[in-house]
Amino acid sequence: QVQLVESGGGLVQAGESLKLSCAASRSIIDINTMGWYRQVPGKQRELVASVARGGRTNYVDFVKGRFTISRDNAENALYLQMSSLRPEDTAVYYCNANGRWTGKYILPADYWGQGTQVTVAS
Repeated sequence: QVQLVESGGGLVQAGESLKLSCAASRSIIDINTMGWYRQVPGKQRELVASVARGGRTNYVDFVKGRFTISRDNAENALYLQMSSLRPEDTAVYYCNANGRWTGKYILPADYWGQGTQVTVAS
């Protein structure tokens, strides 16, 4: 089990920056993929960015060049640096931990935090 707690959300103006943090209750070194998702009311939760155990990152098109994901296995933490924020980035942002690497194969696992609200005013 992994408990995830997000922090760092808030209200900012368009064009400003914000850094989200996700603290894990235990080591994430065996977690296959850590990711940030977001959701607005009435819409499905969508992937924003992910980082694999080996460090490879993946971004969806609408955040490329503006957001940076990073994971710190020593600190059991995941971060999302968001720059040039837009009103359409307004959402609840969720931290996700997916898959457990055993050294030979990946066990199914899927953990979510409770989310942190990001609001970007125009």
